[in-house]
Amino acid sequence: MDATRDADDDTGDLLSTLEVIEAQPLATRAEAYESLHDTLARRLESNPGSPS
Repeated sequence: MDATRDADDDTGDLLSTLEVIEAQPLATRAEAYESLHDTLARRLESNPGSPS
C-alpha cells in the first residue's frame, strides 16, 4: 500500500512540476524540461527494476 501512495505522491509532484514549467516563458520552459528529463532519466537508471 505504501508503494501505491508513493507513486501517487510522485505523480502529484510531477504534475505540480509540469504546471510550474508551463507557466514559464518559452526559453526558461525549455531549460526546465531538459532538467526534468535529466532528473527522470537518472531515477530510471538508478532503479531499473522498480515498478512505475
